[in-house]
Amino acid sequence: MSEKQRVSEVKNFISGGVGGVAAIVSGHPFDTIKVRLQTQSTRYTRYTRYTRSTRSTRNPLYSGTVDCVKKTVQHEGVRALYKGMAAPVVGATPIFALGFMGFGLGKKLQQSHPDEALGPLKLAVAGGFSGMVATVVMAPGERIKCVLQVQQGAQAADSVKYKGPVHVIKALIAEGGLSSLYKGTVATLARDIPASAAFYASYELIQRRLAPDGDRSQIGVGRTLLAGGTAGVCNWLVAIPADVVKSRLQSAPTGTYSGTMDVLRKLLAEDGARGLYKGAVPVLLRAFPANAFCFLGFECAMYSLNSIAPNL
Repeated sequence: MSEKQRVSEVKNFISGGVGGVAAIVSGHPFDTIKVRLQTQSTRYTRYTRYTRSTRSTRNPLYSGTVDCVKKTVQHEGVRALYKGMAAPVVGATPIFALGFMGFGLGKKLQQSHPDEALGPLKLAVAGGFSGMVATVVMAPGERIKCVLQVQQGAQAADSVKYKGPVHVIKALIAEGGLSSLYKGTVATLARDIPASAAFYASYELIQRRLAPDGDRSQIGVGRTLLAGGTAGVCNWLVAIPADVVKSRLQSAPTGTYSGTMDVLRKLLAEDGARGLYKGAVPVLLRAFPANAFCFLGFECAMYSLNSIAPNL
């Protein structure tokens, strides 16, 4: 497969959408646990034990990843792990499509000829550009998803505040106007530009190294899964701190925070630097399989499109 075929905006857009759906369906339960761990507040309880003195102790809702999964399933059922999935699935096609298209366009703008293979720095620049492009759709989708994911409640529809994505959209617009849907856009950009740089650049470089004789069309399913999964881990190692800030900002009630920096200050004051890595375990558990299937879906779609319309 030539480099020229891989920078086709139309093919990258379509293939990216296919890959995005594959990533979300395979990884959403991990994402729900991640968001719940990231957004839980540290509670303080006062108690008297053995003496009349009163003391304070930390009492978070979830003690860790396994505890979060157990309590979520126990109190809300397995379906709770898929809360908020409708929004990213609906948005998966444009988000991932724009991301892969942006990466292809970012490469094309830096190439001196269509088949030039770019080096690591230029690949990172193209990846960062893709993150910026995708944020247009990513920010409102993430806002809706986070609001639904942190919603605690039983399965009965009348026991929760929001009934689904459409209800969230209507409620957010009613409360704060259209701009409320884009709450957390700065934090999303702070996460996605460097993370996308690591994501796309690492995938391409790893795939080149794994491809027999440099022919990426012959890399095979196993090596594609390995390259995609590893790229996902690279992405999230960069993204986690900004993602914690973004999740807190987007899921908080109106007026809780004045902006991204306010979230960061309060988070560091409450939990210290370790608070920036809340939810890291489910993030990294999700990163490999979700992105492995994302790139597998992308490559399968790209291969099909190149077979059907090689000159597109």
